[in-house]
Amino acid sequence: MAETAEQLDAMFPRLDDAQIERLRAFGIEGRVDAGDIVFDQGDQTHGVFIVLSGSIEILSISNSGEASLRVLERGMFTGEVNQLSGRRTLVRCRAREAAVLLEIDRATLRRIMQADAALGEIFLRVFLMRRAFLISHSVGDAVLIGSTHSGDTLRLRAFLTRNGHPHIYLDVEHDPDVQSLLDHFSIGVADIPVLICRGTLVLRNPSIADAAACFGLNAGIDEDAVYDLIVVGAGPSGLAAAVYAASEGLNVLVVESSAPGGQAGASSRIENYLGFPNGISGQDLAGRAFVQAEKFGAQIAVARAAVGLQCLHAPYAVELDDGGSMRGRSVIVAAGAQYRKLDLPNLAQFESSGVYYGATQVEAQVCRNEEVVIVGGGNSAGQAAVFLSGVAKHVYLLVRGAGLADTMSRYLIGRIEASPSITFKNWTEVEALDGSDHLEGIRWRSVETGASETYAIRHLFLMTGADPNTSWLRGCLALDSKQFIKTGADAGPDWPLRRAPYLLESSAPGVFAVGDVRSGSLKRVAAAVGEGSMAVQFVHKVLAE
Repeated sequence: MAETAEQLDAMFPRLDDAQIERLRAFGIEGRVDAGDIVFDQGDQTHGVFIVLSGSIEILSISNSGEASLRVLERGMFTGEVNQLSGRRTLVRCRAREAAVLLEIDRATLRRIMQADAALGEIFLRVFLMRRAFLISHSVGDAVLIGSTHSGDTLRLRAFLTRNGHPHIYLDVEHDPDVQSLLDHFSIGVADIPVLICRGTLVLRNPSIADAAACFGLNAGIDEDAVYDLIVVGAGPSGLAAAVYAASEGLNVLVVESSAPGGQAGASSRIENYLGFPNGISGQDLAGRAFVQAEKFGAQIAVARAAVGLQCLHAPYAVELDDGGSMRGRSVIVAAGAQYRKLDLPNLAQFESSGVYYGATQVEAQVCRNEEVVIVGGGNSAGQAAVFLSGVAKHVYLLVRGAGLADTMSRYLIGRIEASPSITFKNWTEVEALDGSDHLEGIRWRSVETGASETYAIRHLFLMTGADPNTSWLRGCLALDSKQFIKTGADAGPDWPLRRAPYLLESSAPGVFAVGDVRSGSLKRVAAAVGEGSMAVQFVHKVLAE
């Protein structure tokens, strides 16, 4: 491990005798002999182990064998973020010598973290630091073999990265040893990308649902339960609802089609969110909220998209794309919105192979030292322009209107104007894309003069106006003319109850809408978080009726 002594001490602290005694009442003591496996990579049923005497060793497992990560002695403990969710462990633990261990199961650990603020802070801080280490050092059970020219490779890399799942990435374009690995598994170039799961299972160009199943990302989800609350969407508003509802004792399930964060999760840096003066990436913000929700007991299902809602009466059923469904006494729709697509005949051909809808570290690696074009005049486009200007050769920011003042925060406009790496072009729109397997050229046109220019640019980021993700509701809820969900006094004339609908309640009693999917919402992260937390108070009232 390349960390400093201070970092290691922070990542592997020792509980003192008083803290150990507080924990004894919650665990079961057991003895292991030297060489015994305490838990193995892929296990998901064990709890946290606290060393009372002797020592155990944490090991990283790969094709080349074992590598020691850390020896744990008295007062030190195992576990990382997966300990809260019940997902498979990413490392092996073996007794280095005879040891006495105190095991605390996952449900009890959650109760301790909620009831004992001091111990809870220690466990949560350490778990987050260890997960960050696993990601930065690619310690885990995933190897992705792909190509920078493959849209499906980018799709899987983004899924694993945004879900915080550590993985090793091997690029067939740059790593000469990759071909021998492909030959070992009898894999042709046409099968790219390839995901090697848990060192044994080889998936050829899998869907994100297949990847989630392979790594057990939805382990522990109770398919037969009737939840107090189902939250559809794990963006800022959905995660806020999950945190507040679970912390107040509700049985909560969050259903997310891809990864936590929504559109905000693809933001490189949010600098106007309260409490983060130096800014925070959307992925970091979403990751913290995700762990916070799991800490309080919320269950979160990823790579499972809602495709329908049975909303005639409670409990409501959210129908999923895998053919299953989940039932809840109340529902919060936080499905968000997606960037509007340009009306170009071959746009779909280049999506993820030159056309992108988010600017994270994954996309930045693909377009490093190359020119890029960003279309859009909102904060997301401005954040992307500033971020990409630090890695790309040059950034062109295109808008169809006169300027940015009406749609973008002033601090972003100032940075764009001050950057020699960003060229802002107003009254400009993209009119054609060229290329075969990958985007090779972009032609844009001046709205004022009609003159066109063509550039050999291979990367186009689209961050234009958003359309709500409401097509799956199939007429269940009242929508406005732009298909956003109506709520409160605007819910519609067919409201079935004698009481008036609550502020964020839709036309179906007990079904709420928050965040970008709601008609009239303010498209800001802080506003979305506020709506998600506010909706929980109305959920309590509905459940009490």
